[in-house]
Amino acid sequence: MIRIGIVGCGRILAAHLRGYRLLREAGFDEFRITGLCARREADACSYVRRGAGPAQRAPVSTSAGDPLAVGDIYLSDFQDDVEVEVFTDYREMIGAGAIDAVNDFTTHALHHQVAEIALGHDKHLLTQKPLAVSVAAARRMCEQAEARDLTLAVFENARNREDTRQLGWLFQSGLCGDLRMMLLANIGNWWAPDRIVAETPWRHQRIEGGGITLDIGVHLFNHFRYVAGEVVAVTGNVKVLERRRFTRGADGHVLNSVDCDAEDTMFASFETDRGVVGSIAASWSGHGQPLLTGTGRGIVYYGASGSVVGTELVCDDGSREELAELYTAHCDAAARQRHFPLGLTDAFALNQFDWLQAIRGKREAETSGREGLRDLAASFAVLESSLAKRTVDAEEVLSGELREYQRPIDERFGLL
Repeated sequence: MIRIGIVGCGRILAAHLRGYRLLREAGFDEFRITGLCARREADACSYVRRGAGPAQRAPVSTSAGDPLAVGDIYLSDFQDDVEVEVFTDYREMIGAGAIDAVNDFTTHALHHQVAEIALGHDKHLLTQKPLAVSVAAARRMCEQAEARDLTLAVFENARNREDTRQLGWLFQSGLCGDLRMMLLANIGNWWAPDRIVAETPWRHQRIEGGGITLDIGVHLFNHFRYVAGEVVAVTGNVKVLERRRFTRGADGHVLNSVDCDAEDTMFASFETDRGVVGSIAASWSGHGQPLLTGTGRGIVYYGASGSVVGTELVCDDGSREELAELYTAHCDAAARQRHFPLGLTDAFALNQFDWLQAIRGKREAETSGREGLRDLAASFAVLESSLAKRTVDAEEVLSGELREYQRPIDERFGLL
């Protein structure tokens, strides 16, 4: 039995608890959540038992499929055979000894700090994306976990989404020819034109690891790396278009505001080691008409003999087929079982399951610390490229050779 302590009880916690609930419902019974830690005790207590304790905060999103739209999930919904301790100091929870592993769902700037305590107490760790506030911080996390033979993983639900698995299979199958290029444009659909993202002002502060490139870019690069190969070169341009952002009530009254110095808009082109080229245009800004390429997540894929737009494969001969139907009909059963064990399709549950199985099997998780480090390096390559005004190699960012954008962050946290 793996006992889990969770650090960080913000609104995203409900989606994580739903994943754990789905694991229990699917028959996986090898874990219990035994500790919750939040700066405000009430936030932790609100997730313990249905019908008791403070009320949970309402979700900040109403968009279908957005994890931040999940709410009304309690530990008592799926585990009633353990006492859950509540803490306001993660050091105390980790040091108390009643847990074997830690989930870190705190802000970006805390990830390496929580990791230092957790790994130092020989606790396995699953940390929310991005892995850390800088490449240097992330590398230190990986080295500490490896030195102590602990399982470090980054929570990266993009890897476990159905479309990610299906697209990876498609471009290996030859049914659409080799993948050649990808295009994403998603502007004015997330928190636009000037809302505080998820009501978390720190996301707009550069020194806190804020900005759209780390918040969304790591998801995108994790997905693209799986589908198209390792990112080798990046050209980026980022901007702060909304210098001040707001949270407003239903009547439009301003409840909160924040001055912003972390970018809300990113443009990037990149190339992978398979020769695939890609382009990203993403923004939390955008007044008037939003833009979304294709349908669904806004990504279009072009192979040698067809393209995938949304959920549909369109071939050069004019034929059209649903990607999910192709995958079900032609992907072998063993691969489908690897992609979706226990019959699960929820990306949160699948990512949690792989991490727990990696702990049990003493192996690397699929979204290991080193994988998260490469996602982070690709994202910081966009920021470093924008600052340097040149194309950068992903390896020079991964190695720490290029870190000018990150320098103030590393100075703050003593990582130079």
